[in-house]
Amino acid sequence: MLLIPAIDLKDGKCVRLKQGRMEDDTVFSDDPVAMARRWVEAGARRLHLVDLNGAFEGRPMNAEIVHEIVKAFPDVPVQIGGGIRDEDTIQAYLDAGVKYVIIGTKAVNAPHFVSDICLSFPGHIIIGLDAKDGKVAIDGWSKLSHHDVIDMAKHFEDDGVESIIYTDISRDGMMNGVNVESTVKLAQAIKIPVIASGGITNLDDIRALCAVADEGITGAITGRAIYEGTLDFVEGQKLADELGNAASKGK
Repeated sequence: MLLIPAIDLKDGKCVRLKQGRMEDDTVFSDDPVAMARRWVEAGARRLHLVDLNGAFEGRPMNAEIVHEIVKAFPDVPVQIGGGIRDEDTIQAYLDAGVKYVIIGTKAVNAPHFVSDICLSFPGHIIIGLDAKDGKVAIDGWSKLSHHDVIDMAKHFEDDGVESIIYTDISRDGMMNGVNVESTVKLAQAIKIPVIASGGITNLDDIRALCAVADEGITGAITGRAIYEGTLDFVEGQKLADELGNAASKGK
């Protein structure tokens, strides 16, 4: 299982929010490129970037920094979400070297958009489903839709998306553990990979996710825990690799 460091961009800085509230942010670095370097040097095999301003504005607001990070680390796949609402934006990110684009609000509001872009950009589209009590949230988590997470995931799987990032909003940035049960439930309902997000706090969360990785959970995004030190990134990825190897040998 892949441990994926999150670099959340707000006003050109690397921050973390609590439960998606823009006013409840903690600045961890004024230099997101340097922060990306920290995780790459620690062994990160993928980076997760979020344009927080973009998510609220509905258009890229920190694209220049994203481009700088991709250029600095061309061998590390980068996935970016936040404010991606049209094909031109997707094309621009892919042209810059981004590996995956993450569609959230637009996917929920205009499902036909997903089928179109999966045809135009096969293998590059990830859907971010952010949920609370089984319902999908949109617009930077400021609104709760009536859509069921599993129903939507199945729909997007049929469209041909590469994977689903599943975030339990109630756990995100709160350092109180990942919602393994709901993540497994989603992974069992679809065949494409699920990347867990929200609430990962320490090595126990890594162990819990690795124990159910066979259900289709291929990665875990971690943010506040690796910034505040409750999870050592190097130790976390080492543990995930060891548990993964042990599981494969046991088959």
